[in-house]
Amino acid sequence: MTVSVTAHPGPRGRYGAFGGAFVPETLVAALQRLDREATAALADPAFRTALDAALRDWVGRPTPLTRADRLSRALGAEIWLKREDLCHTGAHKINNAVGQVLLAERLGARSVIAETGAGQHGVAVAAACARAGLPCRVFMGADDVARQRGNAARIVRFGATLVPVDSGDRTLRAAIDEALRAWVGDPEGLYYLIGSVVGPHPYPWLVRVFQSVIGNEARAQFLAACGRLPDAVAACVGGGSNAIGLFQPFLDDEVELRGYEAGGRGSRPGEHAATCTHGTPGVLHGAHSLVLQDSGGQIVDAHSIAPGLDYPGVGPEHAALAAQGRVRYEAIPDAEAREALDLMCRLEGILPALESAHALAGARRLAEERPGALLLVGLSGRGDKDLDTLGAVA
Repeated sequence: MTVSVTAHPGPRGRYGAFGGAFVPETLVAALQRLDREATAALADPAFRTALDAALRDWVGRPTPLTRADRLSRALGAEIWLKREDLCHTGAHKINNAVGQVLLAERLGARSVIAETGAGQHGVAVAAACARAGLPCRVFMGADDVARQRGNAARIVRFGATLVPVDSGDRTLRAAIDEALRAWVGDPEGLYYLIGSVVGPHPYPWLVRVFQSVIGNEARAQFLAACGRLPDAVAACVGGGSNAIGLFQPFLDDEVELRGYEAGGRGSRPGEHAATCTHGTPGVLHGAHSLVLQDSGGQIVDAHSIAPGLDYPGVGPEHAALAAQGRVRYEAIPDAEAREALDLMCRLEGILPALESAHALAGARRLAEERPGALLLVGLSGRGDKDLDTLGAVA
């Protein structure tokens, strides 16, 4: 099987001091049922066969590992890209969407709800639900609808109902709030398909399982191409699904792991979304993790030029890895991410997502620290969706 189903965090869903399920009582039974059924499904050869077939024949896996020759020469390190931008629908989000839609069918759900920020998860869920014939509603912050009009249109084109959210911060946080409210209203009939390694247990574990295909492929591909493991692995981190999927098979290796967050416009509250860098322990959307909050424990607004990183929390496993020192997390300012995106376009003919550009900027830093190093970079998605944000080229 292409995904890793080991390392279940136990019935309490804890990653060291982080994790758990802090939810209304009406959702407890639904979460416990999801944990049981997901565990059973992942041990079922028929489910594994269906998942593998969908990933191969519909998603387009395995995705390539590409050596970025010109970028490598420019930066002075050997840089390899794990090309999730080449997945069907344009990003890693489809890996998780396919797996969870199969679970929704197994659970007999009448319809699916989801949240989305950059729109890639919404597109992936809408496409996967269309393939399965399941009705779908996607909640998306009104500000994200405006800056991700292409993805909003694709969500509707696949037959899903797009629900713009005007409340709260009008971005991903508000979309999750509204999706959770809808789920509380019908926890048996609705399947809530969370898109990142956030939220109450078992979602951080479940999403990590479905995204582990990224790292499993990349590790094998890197060994085949280079004859050894990389010196360092870099990925962007918002909620953290592409990063945890890429990092997962390297956790026990002597490989440096770097997560690059949204440094935004500065280090003051409301100017960034660098949760592992600036956050403190708290509860957000049903899990105890690192969050951006004020001295009174109120969640503060986040900012990033990349809507998929514009979230004031992070997955609890990332919080634990930061506490352990196993992964080093750094903040990348908006301007540095844009520079990395432009460099990739001009040197490699690849337009990365603004989210992925944070990892590329991190790789540039790594190359300065470790000249000549072998670097693996997660290219989590393509940047067509960001052309309006990037603006006209002079």
